Amino acid sequence: MTEAIRHRLNDSPFARWTVLIIVATAMMMGYFVNDVMSPLETLLELPKSQGGLGWTPSDYGFFSGAGSFINVFLLMLFFSGLILDKMGIRFTGVLACSLMALGTLLKLYGVTTDFGDAEIAIFGFQLPMSVAVASLGFAIFGVGYEMTGITVSKAMVRWFTGHELALAMGIQLAMARLGTAAALSISAPIARHFSLSTPLLVSLAFLIIGLLAFLVFCVMDRRLDERKLPASWEEGQGVEEKSSSSEEFRFSDIGVTLRNPGFWLITLFCVLFYSAVSPFLKFSTKLMVMKYGVDADLAGFFSSIAPFGTILMTPLFGLIYDRYGKGVTLVITGALMLTAVHFGFSLPIHSSTIAIALMVTLSIGYSLAPAALWPCVPKIIPLKCLGTAYSMIFFIQNFGRAIIPMFVGKANEADPTYTTSMLIFGFTALGAAVTAIAMLVVDRKKHYGLQLPNIKK
Repeated sequence: MTEAIRHRLNDSPFARWTVLIIVATAMMMGYFVNDVMSPLETLLELPKSQGGLGWTPSDYGFFSGAGSFINVFLLMLFFSGLILDKMGIRFTGVLACSLMALGTLLKLYGVTTDFGDAEIAIFGFQLPMSVAVASLGFAIFGVGYEMTGITVSKAMVRWFTGHELALAMGIQLAMARLGTAAALSISAPIARHFSLSTPLLVSLAFLIIGLLAFLVFCVMDRRLDERKLPASWEEGQGVEEKSSSSEEFRFSDIGVTLRNPGFWLITLFCVLFYSAVSPFLKFSTKLMVMKYGVDADLAGFFSSIAPFGTILMTPLFGLIYDRYGKGVTLVITGALMLTAVHFGFSLPIHSSTIAIALMVTLSIGYSLAPAALWPCVPKIIPLKCLGTAYSMIFFIQNFGRAIIPMFVGKANEADPTYTTSMLIFGFTALGAAVTAIAMLVVDRKKHYGLQLPNIKK
């Protein structure tokens, strides 16, 4: 497809922003479900006689990391990118939403079924059957969750290239973080007022809403293709791929991505940065209770400061990048702020005021880096293999998200003061900052344009 035809597909502001809201809604529902169990750690660890499941911190750490198991160990996240580039956004999005719903249903079964004293050994962990079943459900959910992420990212690049790309991705991330913040805020009160399974029932309903939203996008996207594409094009030739790239994806294109040093630096940054954020949020509710003496019903609100803060700030920083550039500078600043936060949490200070200040700082850093990072990827990777590139980034990133929670769970058992686990997060974030500095050096040599504005004048 020529450049002129491609712009005819996305020059309508109404079409662009409607697509954004629809697909971001599906992603927001996935983010809600991903963190819905995080505030329930203290409840899950209660004895069964008190309404809990009798899990240990190690059990919870295993469960938290399970969302990445299939993606990492069975390479499913990598294959998700291939599916996206070969089958298109519509097919992959529907598949992703369906897998999230299926995994959540299985997780609900694991939490609500009485397995007695049955246990199973997995990867050297001796797990109660409820943990094993819930972890399997979370692993299946994780496949759909990550598949949704790369699908929505490619949809944003397709519709907003040459326009407000960073702002659109910022709003998409903000809506996703709204889902995270909602989960951290309301999950524990709902569970305490009703039962442990109620937040999962709410999650299942939200995922169905997300699936319906994506189906609306599919109808709209197909109609736009049919209306915008020239009538002379052959039917049945894959209009979605034609509208998203002038060349068809080939497996040999993977080598182009793997030989790109910018790709590897962005990937390494993602591994380190998100390993210092996402697993931390899963443990932060209990941290607020145990170290800072926050009431269990309010601890989730403390933890939700970070994702709530990103809701406004991520689009703002995205708009700044769109108009003024300096993308890598924003990424470096965000990583350094995250480093300072985790080292601050490792100090022997027990003031809830300090905890709030650190969470606010975390929200700023958590907004800065992603707002600039994700719009950098299409500047170094061709659109035709962008899905595979995103999937490889997320695939490698999932190693950190799978391994870090297990180490942190063990560290919290050995050191209940949380000093050790916060130092783990702190040095991980510091590694991300160093990687971002290297990214700036490479950008100056390779001229990717990562420091240039996104809006073409």
